[in-house]
Amino acid sequence: MATLNLKGKLLDLSTPIVMGILNITPDSFFDGGSHEAVSDALRQTERMLEEGATIIDVGGMSSRPGAKLIDTEKESNRVLPVVSAIASRFPEAIISVDTVKAQVADLAIQSGAHLINDISCGTIDEELWPTIARHNVPYVLMHMQGKPNTMQKNPTYKEVELEILDFFVQQTASASSAGIQQLIIDPGFGFGKTIQHNYKLLKDLHIFNVLDFPVLVGLSRKSMIYKVLETTSKEALNGTTALHMVALQQGAKILRAHDVKEATETIKLWECLK
Repeated sequence: MATLNLKGKLLDLSTPIVMGILNITPDSFFDGGSHEAVSDALRQTERMLEEGATIIDVGGMSSRPGAKLIDTEKESNRVLPVVSAIASRFPEAIISVDTVKAQVADLAIQSGAHLINDISCGTIDEELWPTIARHNVPYVLMHMQGKPNTMQKNPTYKEVELEILDFFVQQTASASSAGIQQLIIDPGFGFGKTIQHNYKLLKDLHIFNVLDFPVLVGLSRKSMIYKVLETTSKEALNGTTALHMVALQQGAKILRAHDVKEATETIKLWECLK
């Protein structure tokens, strides 16, 4: 599936791209509170597009470890004005919305979003999959053991990469049966995994290529980097770039990143290595 159709826009994934992270939350682990105002969100969007982002991923609810779900009205009030403003100001932009809720997804698509990025793989809101199918937009389904508020309480696997592969075999088949025609898979680094699980998963990321769906990776500034380096998320850019190169070598097609310029440069260098 090298090309996705996003409400008339074609997204070519034959070569890797960058998804720029736009958190409009007060409590996200790295940049919470930085882009809550629509004007700030637009400035950040412009910057990420200039630096090479293909997709802007708008998130109105933090999914950091320990985070709790927020109500639909609060999330909608954060997300919808920003999506509408980006669609109006930057009509060339491809907009993703990071949500687990059907109503938020529905309204966001009506406001100009082109795809939905769901950390829950449809397990939190049973109406989400029918909503995606009805709108016929691409859908990112992610693996998470547990839920954000519990996922890091003793995550356990026998063979992490094989269990997640089996999960995707089942869930992509179920999503397809539900009428979702365009799928992207995200192994969910940091979502119900120990540091050791995360690195084993990254080392064996290539096994997901057998599914013939684009693989998205979200490694940017996560604790699997800064805890190993004994630093903080603010000092984890160099480590992020190093792991982005590994992910590309393992077949990743989408890098979800806070730092678009550096991720874009990594892709350019990887293409030279090829």
